[in-house]
Amino acid sequence: MRKSFKPIALLLAILMFAAIASACSKNGDSKISVGIVLPTKDETRWIQDEQRFKEALSGTKYTTEILFSQGSSAKEKENVETLINKGIKVLIICPYDGDAAAAAVEAAKDEGITVISYDRLITNTDAVDYYVTFDSVEVGAAQAKYLVDHSKGSGQPLYLYAGAATDNNAFLFFQGAWSVLQPKIADGTFKIANSSEAEALKDTKELSRDQMSKIIGQVTTNWDPNEAKNKAQTHLTAAAADMKGDVLVLGPNDATARSIADVFSTDKAITSFVITGQDAEKATGQYIIDGKQSMTVFKDVRTLVKDAMSMAVNVLDGETPETTGTYNNGKIDVKAKQTPVISVDKNNIKKELVDSGYYQASAFTGL
Repeated sequence: MRKSFKPIALLLAILMFAAIASACSKNGDSKISVGIVLPTKDETRWIQDEQRFKEALSGTKYTTEILFSQGSSAKEKENVETLINKGIKVLIICPYDGDAAAAAVEAAKDEGITVISYDRLITNTDAVDYYVTFDSVEVGAAQAKYLVDHSKGSGQPLYLYAGAATDNNAFLFFQGAWSVLQPKIADGTFKIANSSEAEALKDTKELSRDQMSKIIGQVTTNWDPNEAKNKAQTHLTAAAADMKGDVLVLGPNDATARSIADVFSTDKAITSFVITGQDAEKATGQYIIDGKQSMTVFKDVRTLVKDAMSMAVNVLDGETPETTGTYNNGKIDVKAKQTPVISVDKNNIKKELVDSGYYQASAFTGL
């Protein structure tokens, strides 16, 4: 009788071990401490962030996995679910669409995971614990200030462009830019060349979200260089002679600014243009050196990543992360850590982008 029980006992032991192993796998014995979700691999900016994140955790006891959503909120939610199943304790996520990402982070929060919104704020949910960001309003203000400082005379044409309407940062950038540009538009120093909605609101100092939506809806690039190029071509084709000559261009980021600059540089009726950008992409560094783009707002990703990872490590170590303010996401005031920004043009590009170690001098010619 005892012999007949041994195979059964062995089978039960195997089944029990398999069940425990399965449970461990589901509960995160994969040792992934921090899950990171970035919006797309199609923009240089996010590839840079990926590399910086890998460097930030190198040599620590914590591990991470980085997934890309490729401009899809559905893929983003799937990525978050994948990381939840790997047992992450902290989720760092830069949303493709701030509103749509709410459902994904709520699922993470339900599992006791700390959620850090990275660079872009996740909106209309109470499932966000922290927000790590550059001062997005200041980014727009810095771009606009550069245009004001490099303007010529009165009645100078101003072309406005914006990021994606799905990105809360696009509104913050535009808010900052409008705060500086609006007085110059109202007094006739600048004349808006490509937005009837902005022209109708030129006497409105502080725009509501709905008012900004109307303007951004007309001048959005969706952060897409091809869309930016097509929009710039359409605007210049439709522009009257008095909207050409020496012009100013609010370029929302570097990738779109380069495309817009390429279009403006081929129009013979444009005698000169000043165009802004942000992100300090390597290609834009060369454009600035070559005189094809006027400036960029340098947002040192090293600092932003360091702040995000320090916050994550604080959480993992049971400590309270340092914050410097709050952002209202439509539902709650989210505790935030802000990183400063720097305006870069041909006068300080070597100091800020090369001497700081952000890029090697060999990355550029004619520096």
